[in-house]
Amino acid sequence: MTRFWLLLCLCVFFLTVNAPWTPATAQTSANNSTAPVYTADGKLVFPAKYREWIYLTTGLDMDYSPTVNLAEHSMFDNVFVNPEAYKAFVATGKWPDKTIFVLEGRVAGSKGSINKGGHYQTTDIMSRSIHLKDESRGGWAFFGFDEPTTGNHIPAQAVCYSCHADHGAVDTTFVQFYPTLLEIARQKGTFSPGYLKDEAAMADKKESKK
Repeated sequence: MTRFWLLLCLCVFFLTVNAPWTPATAQTSANNSTAPVYTADGKLVFPAKYREWIYLTTGLDMDYSPTVNLAEHSMFDNVFVNPEAYKAFVATGKWPDKTIFVLEGRVAGSKGSINKGGHYQTTDIMSRSIHLKDESRGGWAFFGFDEPTTGNHIPAQAVCYSCHADHGAVDTTFVQFYPTLLEIARQKGTFSPGYLKDEAAMADKKESKK
């Protein structure tokens, strides 16, 4: 019986090693993995089952630029993170290697069904992007998804990198907008200097208005 299982494992190993790597193979791997999966040309495969991950927060019409005008539409931003990264953060207040955030932008509706006021999320997805930490590829990176299943790496010169680096509460991530994790970071003492500086400036501004 031991020999049988040994032979079976060897057969599975050789089949796996010799199997061709195709886009379909990459997508299948992504569906069954909560770690980053890349295609042969360096694109990131979108994790189709991200809605089974840990939900962190939702923002409505959020933007960090004072000049942005969202009068023509409203959008909800839903943020999910892979379960392994979430568990590590709860334990340490830090994000481990292979952390993946999925940002899903959905059109906000106001007139539908029995709704008489406020906004609700519709089935229309406006945007999808990923912020991930992969030390084997240089650390944190952003990926945009114009295609359904694969996304392109956003160059490090993009403003999103400097904004996150300068203002992210923990390790270039906006934990300040994740209500269930903010207190954990406070207790673990993992706030970034940039975030603490922003908070001090905000406190001074509020004090000056009294």
